[in-house]
This record gives sequence, structure tokens and C-alpha cells, in this order.
Amino acid sequence: MKSYISKFLMGVALAATVGMTSCTGDLDQLPKDPNVITPQDFAKDPKGYVSGFFAKCYSGMAVSGQQGAGNSEISSPDAGMSQYTRAVFMANEFTTDEIAWIYSSDAGVSDFVQTRWSAGNPVVDLIYSRLYTHIAVCNDFIRFLRDNAAGYGVDLDQVGTEQERNQMLLEARALRAMSYYNVLDIFGRAVVAWDDTPYGVEPVQAESRQALYDKVVADLEDVLANFSNEKPVYGRIGKDAVEALLVRFYLNAEIFTNGAEQAYDKCLAHAQNIINRHQGGGYENSGLAKDYLSLFCKNNHIFVAGATGELSAQNEILWNVPQEFINTESYGASSFLVMAVAFGGSGNSMEQGFCDPSWYGTSNGWGCMHSRQQFSEKFNFVQGNTTDKRALLWLTEKAGWNITNDTYDKLQDGYLPLKFTNVECNPDGSMPMYRDEATGLMRIGLPDPVSTSFVDTDMPVIRLAEVYLAAVECIALHGQGNIADAVKYINYLRGRAGVPAWNAAELTADNILDERGRELYLENVRRTDLVRFGKFTGDSYLWNWKGGQSGGAYISDRYNLFPIPTNVIASSNSPYEQNPGY
Repeated sequence: MKSYISKFLMGVALAATVGMTSCTGDLDQLPKDPNVITPQDFAKDPKGYVSGFFAKCYSGMAVSGQQGAGNSEISSPDAGMSQYTRAVFMANEFTTDEIAWIYSSDAGVSDFVQTRWSAGNPVVDLIYSRLYTHIAVCNDFIRFLRDNAAGYGVDLDQVGTEQERNQMLLEARALRAMSYYNVLDIFGRAVVAWDDTPYGVEPVQAESRQALYDKVVADLEDVLANFSNEKPVYGRIGKDAVEALLVRFYLNAEIFTNGAEQAYDKCLAHAQNIINRHQGGGYENSGLAKDYLSLFCKNNHIFVAGATGELSAQNEILWNVPQEFINTESYGASSFLVMAVAFGGSGNSMEQGFCDPSWYGTSNGWGCMHSRQQFSEKFNFVQGNTTDKRALLWLTEKAGWNITNDTYDKLQDGYLPLKFTNVECNPDGSMPMYRDEATGLMRIGLPDPVSTSFVDTDMPVIRLAEVYLAAVECIALHGQGNIADAVKYINYLRGRAGVPAWNAAELTADNILDERGRELYLENVRRTDLVRFGKFTGDSYLWNWKGGQSGGAYISDRYNLFPIPTNVIASSNSPYEQNPGY
């Protein structure tokens, strides 16, 4: 089934995607007129053209550009950094207690690690550009299929049935909503680039962050109401993904509307819909996969919603970004998360073979990021050991790494938080384990795995575990639902991880935040969570190198949002209001 991704994301007509070859330099979000494609060209292969254009809405989240891993469709100091999920990762992980990038020479990245960025930071520019490039692709596809394609003198039934065409439009709108979720989260009040913006008219800034939130959520609710109940084709999102995205919006409604709206009741209602659809299989009939680390392995597509087969009751990955070696190569997504932690050096006695990238199924290892001490401590390591299965692969004192971060630019000064691999799980969904002869320690994977330069591991965007955690938060902290359900839901996750169960009294804000960290680390939600819990700015919670100090320091509330990039404001003909404090 996974081979379908090569046909879907890299379709023959992909090069013909209208007007979207470059939203670069000046971050141009102007809609492009699709009439650059002639009726004669379109008539030659209408289905192929539309399929390729539609595929671009998806591939915009999977790869940096269309000519290989070193190519990007946006201006960037590094093509790999410009890949969608890696761009979001830099905003939501490097800036927190979770991860530090050790290469201080990378332009703009060290400012993220030390939470001291400005509007002129090139990485801020890159992230804004990547999100709006994807939004522009989706907008142009919606315009074309809905409004323009019929004027090309071709029977649209050649493109697909009316139901199929409507489904593509719904998916494009949902994909756009995902990018707007990240825009609202990272930049707040930003540009409203929509499919009804006339060609040649520059989009304007939203009236408020709340107004942008209301517009996107209303559209996504309409998408869900009309979305197909059929199982999705691999590589495309399904109803679970759309509804899980609404769970994210509603969980963060109070933040996204600057306190004007709360939607914890709606968040829980949508979360319960998803949970109810997944009951009956998997770990303790929760719908969760039985083995946590298998969700991040080479053949994790078997856990994607809609997958069939013996493990179909464990379809925990509700939204994924497909990856397949050769067909979807990039230095982002899951390849980035495997290679950035694994280390390709040799001859260092401290390594003991534990950081050789081939152990994790890849021939590339960069050794560029490690965990910060305060986050590592949440897993209750004792002399480098923890009973929490979610950290089973971490490299600790046992392999020569320190938990402390007296410096952030040395790899060994911080545990290595290995979670993603390019190693296949067993047919029953468990990860293979064996004893390493050199050290006598139990390891996960294969003694001699097949290694490739890029990985086949799909990137989970939203998992059922996150939906359970959202429900717990709504119930335990915001007075929704039944507390017994919250206890049951949190203990599904803790039980799978092999750590003690909690009772209702233990469902405190601090405990729930920490459990979200342990369950969802490396999955692009940490900064969002810290902001929602009031722990990101100020000095009530410090981590190493927060505010540029080794022991952490106070940072201003302005850092709860990133600034609108200087280049965007300078290149616009419309007035922009900068975020407070920048």
C-alpha cells in the first residue's frame, strides 16, 4: 500500500502546479492566475493535471522542493530547514525545555535555542514563508477546481466524479486549515490569504487574531460536516484527521482569541467522537498501538488511520506526512528526526557503538541536537535508567552522555532523545529487541539493519494519544465531562509506557503538562503547550539556556508569539501591525 505515495505525491503533472513554483524572497502571497496553463494543455490530460495539482497540496508538507532534498521552493539559508514539519519543529521545539540544536553557527537558530529572536531573524522569515506558501498552494487549487477548470472546455467528469472533486476540495481546505493553525499558534494576527481573494489583490492582515481563528474554525467545521466517512486512501487525510485538528483549535481557543473565547466543551465533544470511533482494539481496547516506539519506526504506515490488516485496530496515527526513500527525500520530517540525533562519527570510545546511525537504519548521522536537563528529568532517570518505555532508546550516562547542559553546543552535554528510527517493527507491531554483545545492554532494532540515506518512516502529525490527552485536560482542568474518564484515558498512556497509574488527585495542571511532554516529545507541540499552561515566558519555569543564560532566565511575554517578519512588512503595500513588544 505504501508504494502508492510515489504516485500520489510525485504525480506526473506535479510540475504543472499553477503559480506555485516560488513564493520566495518577498514572501509574495498574491494569488496567481491559472490561465498560464492553456486550455489546450489542460485538455491533453485533465485528470493528470488536476491530480498533480492536488498532490502539491500534500507534498508541500512532505518535501522542501520538487528537485530533491537539496532543493527548496522558498528562499532559505538551508533547503532542509525549509521543509514544513522541520520549520514548525524549529518554532515549537528548539525554543523550549525539550531540545537544543548544538550548531550555534547556523544563522538564526541559536536565537531560537536561547529564546531571543527578533523580527529580522532569518528562521522567523523562513517559517512564515513556508506556511503561507502552503496556504497559497491550497488556495489556488481550490480556486482552480471550483471556479476555473470548467471554463477550459473539458468535461469535468474526466477529472473525477462530482463526489470525488468535492472530496478533493474538502481535503485542500483541511490542509489549508492545518497551516492556519500553525500561523495562529506561531504568529497570531497574520494575513488572511483565502480562496476568495481576487487575482492580483494583495491579502490584508486579519482584523484580529480572534477574527482569523473564527474564520478558519468555521470553515473547518463545515469541512468536517461534509467530509466522507469512508476510510482514507493512504497518503490522504480522513475524517479522524479533520476532527483531530478541530480538537487542537478548540483546546487552544482561549490563547488564539486572547482570552475572548473558551471552547473546552467543543474540544471534548470532538475528542470523544474520535475516541468512540477507535474503541475496541489495540492497547486495552483504547485504539492505541500496543508498542509506543513502533509508531515512529520504518513501517509505521501500518498504524495510520484507514490502514487495513491485522493491526487495523491500532490505527493511532490520525494525520501523517508520508515519507518514502527516493520518492519523498528531504532533510526534514522524520529523516531529520533520525539523523539529527544519531551521530556518524567513529573511533570515539564514548560512543560504544550506540550512536552509530546504522543502528537506527540510516547511513546519515549528524549529531546536532540533544535534550535539555529539565526535560530529561521528567522521565525520572536514575543513573541513566528509566522504567518509562517512551525513553527506552535514549542515550544516557550508560553510553557516555551527561544529563546536564553546561554548554548547549556540545553533543555529549545532554541526553540524546532517540525516538524515531528507520527500523521495521515485527509483524505483530512490536519492536525487535536483542542484547548488545559489546555492552550487555538490551537494545531495540536489529543487530545489522538495512541502512538508507533517507528514511521510510512517516511523520505523525496528530495521534490518538494527543486526543486522549486533550480530553483529559478539558475534563480535569476545565470542568468538562466525567473525571473517571480522564483517569481512564491518562492511564491508557501511562500503562502503555510502563509507569504507575494515577488517581484523580494526581490530575493536576503540572502533572498533565509533564505527561504531554513525555508522550508527545519531538511532535511539534511543546511550545504551544507551555504557552497554554502559562509556563513559556516569565521565570516561573526555567530551563537551561532559556533567555540566553546557562541556568535559564526570565523572558518577556512578547515571546509567546513570534514577530511578523521584517521582510513581510517591508514588502507589503498594506499596513501591518507588528505583534506586541517587537
